[in-house]
Amino acid sequence: MSPDPHAPRLPVIAVLGVSASGKTTLVKGLKALGYPAFCVVQEHSLAPRLWRRRPADLTVVLDASYATVQRRRPGTLGPRLLEAERRRLADAIAHCDLWLPTDGLSPDEVLARVLALARRWTQDHRRRAPEGDLPDGRAG
Repeated sequence: MSPDPHAPRLPVIAVLGVSASGKTTLVKGLKALGYPAFCVVQEHSLAPRLWRRRPADLTVVLDASYATVQRRRPGTLGPRLLEAERRRLADAIAHCDLWLPTDGLSPDEVLARVLALARRWTQDHRRRAPEGDLPDGRAG
């Protein structure tokens, strides 16, 4: 069965963030719901605009405090490295559609906030038949 050609297109979602902020978990959740989503490892890149190289409709940047990062991945990231990751994400943070600190949020709560953004995008970008055309392609 082919997809409905009149159904709204789902947005392509790029997910960035500091280490242990929940990027992989979020992308898995989005993909499970049919959203085309991918992680960008901008936090490890010295190229400040790496995130712009792969087109996306929505850009989400996740953040987490040092305490949260340590709780999620003990001993893997010091405070200086976390700040360096934030500096590498600065361009993405300045231009993202959603910057979301994940401290105190469950994976389901993070997913819900991103889904709300995606639904708003879908409502604003619905595919519409040109005025006067009927869904079956006949002129109206």
